[in-house]
Formats: sequence, structure tokens, C-alpha cells
Amino acid sequence: MNVKVFEKLQKEGLINDDSLASVKTAEANRLFSLHWEIKTLLYLGVLLLSGGLGILIYKNIDTIGHQVILLIIGVICAGCFSYCIRQKPPFSWEQVKAPNTFFDYALLLGCLTFVTFIGYLQFQYTAFGTAYGLATFIPLAALSISAYYFDHLGVLSMAITNLAAWMGIAATPLQLFSANDFSSGSIIYTGVLLGAILLSLAMISTKKNLKKHFAFTYQNFGTHIIFIACIAGMCVFDATYFLWFLFMAAIGTYIFLQAFREHSFYFVLLAVLYGYLAFSIVVFRLLVIMSDIGAVYLGFFYMIGSAIAVILLLINLNKKIKNARV
Repeated sequence: MNVKVFEKLQKEGLINDDSLASVKTAEANRLFSLHWEIKTLLYLGVLLLSGGLGILIYKNIDTIGHQVILLIIGVICAGCFSYCIRQKPPFSWEQVKAPNTFFDYALLLGCLTFVTFIGYLQFQYTAFGTAYGLATFIPLAALSISAYYFDHLGVLSMAITNLAAWMGIAATPLQLFSANDFSSGSIIYTGVLLGAILLSLAMISTKKNLKKHFAFTYQNFGTHIIFIACIAGMCVFDATYFLWFLFMAAIGTYIFLQAFREHSFYFVLLAVLYGYLAFSIVVFRLLVIMSDIGAVYLGFFYMIGSAIAVILLLINLNKKIKNARV
């Protein structure tokens, strides 16, 4: 509540002194929202609980026994899912709000313990034999169903990372760069395929209105993965690097135009920055062919000039998106 506006109205004689005093009293006694603080503490509690159980099990593995550990994990998982099934509202392809604050965290804990249960079962007892794909496919299926059935974006993100793991890619933001061997052709092609699948799911979610609010998560993962795979292709495949650039330009144009229509500066930013990186790779490859001191100077001028141009472009695009929203 803007008290200065009411003070201005009081000076203009549009409201009396008593009304202004009431507004100031209401503003002074306004309740402070602890929504995000409580949510942060609950998420932290789930992580600490799952991490603490892991440490406890690790330090007492010899005295507890593997069967007891699996039983404990299974009971926690079953209890969480049982609670969520009883509390969940009716299913809808539209966005469904959680019935209470505890629901989201119980579901998250249930999914985490389920993934732990399957992984522990395979690691300790090789329950799936040499079919290692089943150890990631079963959590993938369970998490995907849970994400839609309970309408939970956090579980959807877990399902996407399991899909990537099943296809052989680490898909968390840090591991995209550190845990994947993008010098491998198979990883690059797999990344392109995974990114295309996720972008297609985002489009289907929007067009068919099937959990439309899931589209951002699909598109976010898909955009980063397919762009990183294309840039890796430009760096690894010397003979066809320009074809990779053209493919990335086509994908980037699609994402840019879609983001502009939806007034999403975030995806416009990604398309511009990844596109700038890809174009810079082409420029520097051409400069390397020159192999003289002039190429070095041109490279420095390009870096300075292009960086300024990209910043000005992003500022201009941001203004256009803001004006289009009005």
C-alpha cells in the first residue's frame, strides 16, 4: 500500500484526515508474509532428512543390514505416497494447486526415497542383472506418472533428469558441462535428440493444453541441452561444423520467435547468447585460417564490437518485449 498516494489525496481534499489515519494504521500493522521462508525451510528439511538418512546408513551399514535399510526406505516411500494419494485433489489437465503446504514436500520425499530404493536395490543386489537401463527407466516412468498425476514441477524436473540419465546424459545445470564427454559423437547426437524431444513436449503441452504450465520446464531443459550439443558438434566435427551452425541457427530462430510471441525475455536471452557464441566460433575458425597478425587484431576488434552490439541488442529487445506486454 502506497501511503504517499493517500497523503497526496488528503492534501487535495479528496479524503479526510480520519481516512488517512486509518490507512497509515493499516499499513503499520500489516502482516508480514513468511511464505517463501517457510517453503525454503521445508525444502531444506526434506534435503537434510534424506541426506541425514544416507549418512546414518553409510556409517552403520555393518550393524543395520541391507534388508533393514531397504525396508526403512520402502516404508518412508510408501508412507509418503499413501499420504499424497489420500490428500490429492481430482486429476485435471489444467494446473491443480496442492491441497496443503506439506503435500509438496511429502511427494518430493517419496520420490527421492523411491529413486534411492531402486538404485540401492540394483547396486547391492543387482536386481535387474545387466539390464542397467531398467534401473533408470523404472524411476523415469514412476516420476513421470507422479509429476502428471500429482501436478508437481519439482518431480517433473527429476523425471527429465532421469530421462537424460536413461539416454546417457547428465542433465543437471552444473553436470551439463562437467559430467558429459561432449567430445563423443554419440553424446552429441543423443543431446540433440533429447533436446528435440523436450522441446516437442513443451510444444505439445502448450498446443494441446496438457499441463500447459509444464511447458517452461520442458523448454528450459531442452533449450540448454540442444544448444550445448550443437556447439559441441561445431567444435568436434571440423568437416561439418558449418552444417551444425546452420542447424543451430534454425533451432535458435524457432526459439527466438516463439519466445518473442510469448513475451519471454529469458528464452530470447538464451537464443541470442547461444547464437552469439556459435557465430563467434565460426568467425574465429575463419580468422585461424588467415594465420597472421591481422587476424589477431581483427579478433580483438570483433570481441569488443560484438560484445557491445549484443548488449545493445538485448536492451532493445527487452524494451520491445515490455512494450508488447502493455
